[in-house]
Amino acid sequence: MNNQNQITCDEIIKQTVFHNIKHHKALLVAYSGGVDSTVLMHVLVKLKKQLLPNLELKAIYIHHGLSSNADNWEMHCKQQCQTWQIPIIIEKVRLDPIAGNIEEQARNARYQAIYRHLKDDETLCTAQHLDDQCETFFLALKRGSGPAGLSAMPRENQQHLRPLLTISRSQIETYANKHQLNWIEDESNQDDHYERNFLRLKVLPILNQRWPHFSQMVARSAELCQQQETLINELLLVEFKQVITEQNQLAIAPLMDYSEYKRNAILRMWFKHNHINMPTRQQITLIWQTVALAKEDANPKFIFNNQQVRRYQNQLYLLALHQDIEQQILNWDLALPLTLPDNVGELQINYQTDLCCRLPQADEKITVRFHAQGKFQIVNRHGSRSIKKLWQEHNIPPWMRTRIPLIYYNEQLICAVGAFVTEQGKGTQIGFILVKNNL
Repeated sequence: MNNQNQITCDEIIKQTVFHNIKHHKALLVAYSGGVDSTVLMHVLVKLKKQLLPNLELKAIYIHHGLSSNADNWEMHCKQQCQTWQIPIIIEKVRLDPIAGNIEEQARNARYQAIYRHLKDDETLCTAQHLDDQCETFFLALKRGSGPAGLSAMPRENQQHLRPLLTISRSQIETYANKHQLNWIEDESNQDDHYERNFLRLKVLPILNQRWPHFSQMVARSAELCQQQETLINELLLVEFKQVITEQNQLAIAPLMDYSEYKRNAILRMWFKHNHINMPTRQQITLIWQTVALAKEDANPKFIFNNQQVRRYQNQLYLLALHQDIEQQILNWDLALPLTLPDNVGELQINYQTDLCCRLPQADEKITVRFHAQGKFQIVNRHGSRSIKKLWQEHNIPPWMRTRIPLIYYNEQLICAVGAFVTEQGKGTQIGFILVKNNL
């Protein structure tokens, strides 16, 4: 490539990045030390010095520990950021080599670690480029994805910005060589056992040799899929708002009147609305058939991606998977708040609640449990009822019935926090509230 082309490439990258970041005040840059993120960091540092002096830049390096060179790469990134006078965060993550799909594990762990450090006023800035977009499209095609998957990567969504998405790998390498940048080469990039590397090393070079603008055309197809997906979402948004509740449940009855295609699109919007990895077409079909259409007296459940879909009172619920804490018994002396297992929350004393109880007597030991059996008479109600009937009367879904803290004095149930007080606990001396964790 001649010098004139180098200058043109240099300006194209600089102007592209400037156009994409100029309205952002603070960027957290995912910096691996590879050529892509090195060029991105170099351009951002230059723009900060020349055009955007108020831009706040910070880098983050994720240490996966998969390579024997990872410690050297960490040191390289630290030294580079020191030269650029950019603060850097080093975050180490653990992967399980025997758990399968190490690529997906690494990606998920990387983004989880990054988002723990991303502040509300910051935007994550990553160095994916045109060739990455082409690879992402092909991987989605291999999975049999529809328009949502074939949309590949957006240039910007929420707090994530990809300013190099229209820049090719060859342009990035040209820039790096012109400015004599130092970067690291991950030896795993040459291992075509990994799907993305197979495309990069074996497939796309042949296609680009035959059709020089192939990657640009794939990116155009991805953009058209994005536009189609956006249009579909806009057209369905009115109906989606009509079937989703304020508590984020999905009403089943209206979906019964929709065509299968429309119903599946609404279900996909629900998962996207909850930032859940999109289930496959088969999984969506099974969710509808085995959960939504289950027998009326059933307690159906469908598990995928560490989530569960449940049904209660003709509504679908999307929930995280829960540990079984039904048999746990916790002692409590009331002196301090009690942290409950599996992120249930923190149990506190609160005298303002409507559900107050009597204080325990001197010979009564206080425990917190998550299971009860038998019949109980509750305050201001005649006759006793089974615990199952009480849960039903208070509209407590089945999966929550073993996650509501139960206050016991010795072996006597005194109250279900936030739900009811038994006659044996009747009083006005003390109240209990559950403070939920923000998870």
